[in-house]
Amino acid sequence: MYHANMALEPNTRESVAQMLRAHGITPTHQRIEIALVLFERCWHPSADQILTAVNVRYAETSKATVYNTLKLFLDKGLVRELIVDPNKVFYDSNTSAHHHFYDMSSGEITDIPAEGVRIDGLPPLPAGMVTAGVDIIVRTRPGI
Repeated sequence: MYHANMALEPNTRESVAQMLRAHGITPTHQRIEIALVLFERCWHPSADQILTAVNVRYAETSKATVYNTLKLFLDKGLVRELIVDPNKVFYDSNTSAHHHFYDMSSGEITDIPAEGVRIDGLPPLPAGMVTAGVDIIVRTRPGI
């Protein structure tokens, strides 16, 4: 699996705390635990998967805390939000430019390197606007 940020990912509580501070986030125990789950491997978890993983390690983190922390991490640029359909949102700790395959039958999300992906024919942007990013999600299913 492609993951450009892999060498930069924090893997200790102290490195997570430093990363949070560097992004203007006060490192609380729960935020550190949530970040450790997000950055422990290359994956695209849902909020419920993060909640389950955090509660295995650290009992009684609430769903609201996980959602509020993910919103904060999103606002501060630590994660990307992947909306694969209106009812399924996943979070990606790889914030570098890349795209995704989404297997609709298994729910698996796989990174696609941005290099080599070309997008032609985008319309002109409205006056005064710049492109903040382009996210491509290629939805797949088993062939017939």
